[in-house]
Amino acid sequence: MTNEQLMEKAIEAKEFSHSPYSNFRVGAALLTKGGKVYTGCNVECASYGGTNCAERTAIFKAVSEGHKDIAKIAITSDLDDYTFPCGICRQVIVEFGLDIEIILGNKDGKIKTFSMRELLPHSFTEEDLRK
Repeated sequence: MTNEQLMEKAIEAKEFSHSPYSNFRVGAALLTKGGKVYTGCNVECASYGGTNCAERTAIFKAVSEGHKDIAKIAITSDLDDYTFPCGICRQVIVEFGLDIEIILGNKDGKIKTFSMRELLPHSFTEEDLRK
């Protein structure tokens, strides 16, 4: 699956966003190394701490179905500019690999890509727990 095709899935997922408080819709789509796609959107609730980001929604869906082999994740919002994953999402993504490709799309349909290694340098990982 191309990055553009995965971004289309993220755009579709964004339509399901439940964001009545921030009106900030986000969609994500991840591709496993085996070729399976999982999508997610942000889900807000009145107790803000219970809110879940689109990236984590997609990851939790994949993991709950036995897929931890994430190759890449596409992320988009309604902003004109690119929407990067928040700090919590970066930490959850890095749990599954520093080389996961992060694909960001803006409102004009342009795409930028990064690795998790670039977005979260000096990250805290399983290796740190073994020290």
